[in-house]
Amino acid sequence: MTDLHRYEASVEWRREGARFTDNRYSRGHRWRFDGGTEISASSSPAVVPLPMSVAASVDPEEALVAATSSCHMLWFLSLAAAKGWVVDSYDDDAFGVMEKNSQGKVAFSRIVLRPRIEFSGAAPDATALAAVHARAHDECFIANSLRATVEVESP
Repeated sequence: MTDLHRYEASVEWRREGARFTDNRYSRGHRWRFDGGTEISASSSPAVVPLPMSVAASVDPEEALVAATSSCHMLWFLSLAAAKGWVVDSYDDDAFGVMEKNSQGKVAFSRIVLRPRIEFSGAAPDATALAAVHARAHDECFIANSLRATVEVESP
């Protein structure tokens, strides 16, 4: 089987002298991407308490919410352009909810997208806007990969 697309990321962590077996080592690490971008990452302080977590860093849970929002937005923009809508801005304060699933494991149960979109010229009506959001959701690779429900809330 040939991969349609292949995406790579490098994750780097170092013990840096911590004892390790006492479970008090830093969870801070680096994410590196093919374009040269590096991101400081860590476990969430909600999962691993400070100072073992790095509060200023991106945690995997935040990254999943951001990836879901970004994927949806990129599809929405493409579909809006194809319809002739001129989008001036798209802002989303997305959030994810984690709770125990039916197997008793903590997992994302839902991700909520709350896009605020500004258009030049005539804005689409609520029905047309909802239809494009539904199609963006259907096309989003990230949403198609998740078990969690992804909801789009209207402003």
